[in-house]
Amino acid sequence: MDITLRVNGAACTGSPEARKTLADFLRDDLNLTGTHVGCEHGVCGACTVIVDGRAVRSCLMLAVQATGSEVTTIEGLAPDGELGTLQQAMWDSHSFQCGFCTPGFVMQATAFLRAHPDAGEQQIREALSGNICRCTGYQSIIDGVLLAAERARQG
Repeated sequence: MDITLRVNGAACTGSPEARKTLADFLRDDLNLTGTHVGCEHGVCGACTVIVDGRAVRSCLMLAVQATGSEVTTIEGLAPDGELGTLQQAMWDSHSFQCGFCTPGFVMQATAFLRAHPDAGEQQIREALSGNICRCTGYQSIIDGVLLAAERARQG
């Protein structure tokens, strides 16, 4: 089946097998390897991307389901190599260690902060509770998101 969608602002077409996940389509067909595949069951959150403004587990969505959608991957947040506010705040807060979970957390937090720019710590914790990191104690991740929210409010 032929599909057409926008990925990181660019029109993309492809002919994935009907059973190919969005994660595999992004990685294999479009060479956007920043979307990581961990559990392949939607539990870890490493494959999170933004589809039509919502954070989505791309390992649970078929590529054909994304037809006509606007998809943003981690690569789309820094197209010119400059870190965005959230990414810089997470860097400044030393939010991550190995980096495997990083794209999923950043994408989940991006979608959440767009919808809830004034969120507090507890709301952020709840929003990120579906993402798993095996390296940190999570506090530095929360600190990074809180710092990004504060910086965004300050303009």
